[in-house]
Amino acid sequence: MSAGGGGENPFANFFKLSEIGIAIGVIGVILMLIIPLPPSLLDICITLNIAASVVIILISIYIKNPLEFAVFPTLMLLTTLFRLAINVSTTRMILLHGDEKNSHGDPIGAGHVVPAFGKVVVGGNMVVGLVIFIILIVIQMLVITAGAERIAQVAARFTLDAMPGKQMAIDADLHAGLIDAEGAKNRRREIERTADFYGAMDGAGKFVKGDSIAAIVIMLVNLLAGIVIGAVFKGDKFDGIMDILNTYAILSIGDGLSSTLPAFLISTAMGIVVSRAASDADLGRDVVTQVTAQPGALKLAAGFMGVLALLGILGLFAMPWIPFSALAGVFWYVATVIEKQSAVVEVAVEAQQEETKKEQKKKPESVVQLMQVDPISLEVGRGLLSLVDPNQGAKLLERVTSIRRHIAMEMGIVVPGVRFKDNLQLKPNAYVIKIKEIEMATGEVMVNQFLAIGPEDKLRNLRGTKTVDPTYGLPGVWISPEQRGDAERLGCMIFDPVSVIATQLTEVIRSNAADLLGRQEIQALVDNVKKTHPAVIKELIPDAMSLGEVQKILQNLVRERVSIRDLVTIMETIADNVHVTKDVEILTECVRVALSRVICRDYMNNEGIINVISLDPQVEQLIAASIQRSEVGSFLALDPNLGQEVLTRLGESINQLQEQGLQPIILVAPQIRPAFRKLTDRSFPNLVVLSWNEIAPKVNVNSVGMVSL
Repeated sequence: MSAGGGGENPFANFFKLSEIGIAIGVIGVILMLIIPLPPSLLDICITLNIAASVVIILISIYIKNPLEFAVFPTLMLLTTLFRLAINVSTTRMILLHGDEKNSHGDPIGAGHVVPAFGKVVVGGNMVVGLVIFIILIVIQMLVITAGAERIAQVAARFTLDAMPGKQMAIDADLHAGLIDAEGAKNRRREIERTADFYGAMDGAGKFVKGDSIAAIVIMLVNLLAGIVIGAVFKGDKFDGIMDILNTYAILSIGDGLSSTLPAFLISTAMGIVVSRAASDADLGRDVVTQVTAQPGALKLAAGFMGVLALLGILGLFAMPWIPFSALAGVFWYVATVIEKQSAVVEVAVEAQQEETKKEQKKKPESVVQLMQVDPISLEVGRGLLSLVDPNQGAKLLERVTSIRRHIAMEMGIVVPGVRFKDNLQLKPNAYVIKIKEIEMATGEVMVNQFLAIGPEDKLRNLRGTKTVDPTYGLPGVWISPEQRGDAERLGCMIFDPVSVIATQLTEVIRSNAADLLGRQEIQALVDNVKKTHPAVIKELIPDAMSLGEVQKILQNLVRERVSIRDLVTIMETIADNVHVTKDVEILTECVRVALSRVICRDYMNNEGIINVISLDPQVEQLIAASIQRSEVGSFLALDPNLGQEVLTRLGESINQLQEQGLQPIILVAPQIRPAFRKLTDRSFPNLVVLSWNEIAPKVNVNSVGMVSL
């Protein structure tokens, strides 16, 4: 014994000899088929068979999962073989020594257990004994064994069909990091064991069915052969044909029952095992818990029993009313007690939940959760709650899903979820859009009305509340649904409140896409590319560039509304040029050149022409001479007066383009494009700055103005 308190397992040596013991047992069963057994040893074997079947059925009741008794199919084969060996030995004893009796005239040639079974069951009537024996065999074969076998067949088929899906689920959990390699291995092994178990149980049912048929044949053989032997060879030891018939009937039926009873118990255990799903408790606890979980059903059963009892009392139905009324009272009492306990438990659970909520609010973790910053949030006044309430349609929630999908297809980024909040401090019809808790846009909409946008001279003909489009600043009027047709005939654009909010939210997301593109989002995009193009990522990250440097390049692109959906081209371009320079701005320009077709596609008209403002060569030279580079990047050291004059001339050209209905685009030399973009970003945030290198082949450029000093 070890020095610890646990000590050694007292059955350790027994477990070590178990394999040898089973082998010896199988050989012993084979010997039983050949060597006659003395009556006392035969009684021990029959008793052991009955005891083993009782243990097996009790184990089947107490297990929580069928795999806890995975040895059951093999055990069924061994017990069936043992039972058949006992039948052979008993048949030998009945036919050889069935004539031996004690002083009371009871047969003892086949031991004491077999005649005891036969005498008790027969009860002095051989026909009764045969009928009871046949009934037990029929119940075992047609009801229990057939049902259990069918359940095992269906379970085995479903288990095999579900294996590919379960294997894929395990692989998904493994790749997601929810389980480790050892956990995945164990779960795969459990799936294989489940399939093997139900397949084995399907075949093991044949053992029990065959054993039942063998029991009938053996019983008939014992009876008929015993009658022939008693009448022909040992007639002098019996008091006539009835004594012979009675003696061999008792022994034959006793033999059949002593073997059928264990088979009946084992087939019942088989039905229990294959019909149980995995549970956290044994069968008894599950039955009590689940049956008593429905007190209403017990009350209905009590009412039914009470009606039958009342019919018996009134003499309308020849039924004993006492047991029915007693059961009705018991069912009603149990249901009432369960309902009271459930009510007490619910009150206790609610009190515990309230107490838990109070404790959680006091914990530091709850404060940490409050400190979390939402990437995108939309706060609405109380008048707009119907737009985000799931019980009232939540039209805005559905539109946000479409916005996220549209942004993903347009810009190649995954937009975080939008957090909706009610803000009673806002006006009833007002809303606020925030990016990382910073207010980016506000607006007001009228529920159940439409926003009509168009020229002011046409809007004067509409009755409603004058306003300004919150997204683009265009004049508009909130009109009633009845005026929608009039507004459409006037050529106005019509928007419902959800569309107004969704349009502004989309524009805010586009304008702040760079701020939403953090390292975690970049990592998700990189992982997605890695699934299909692992070589590209392996070459670039992390050996050539860090994730943060890639993030800065992608942020530079989306800040100017360049789609990063083609991440493979972007990563390959960075990998091609990173060995020449690691300057983020220069690498961004290289990527823009590689994406020239994507960039030009967004700005050219149907004829393949891009209308642009050009920059005077003298101005380009002045800007190029003012660019200074340092370790942290390049910056523009331009004379303030000169810079202001450039912006003034640029503003005049932009106004001319907008008057023509054209998008403001300026075309500059490649070497000054980043610096010029920084110069104009604050004054003209919507200005598109392109370089000559970004003009794709077959795209024509039409200069409609020039910025000069």
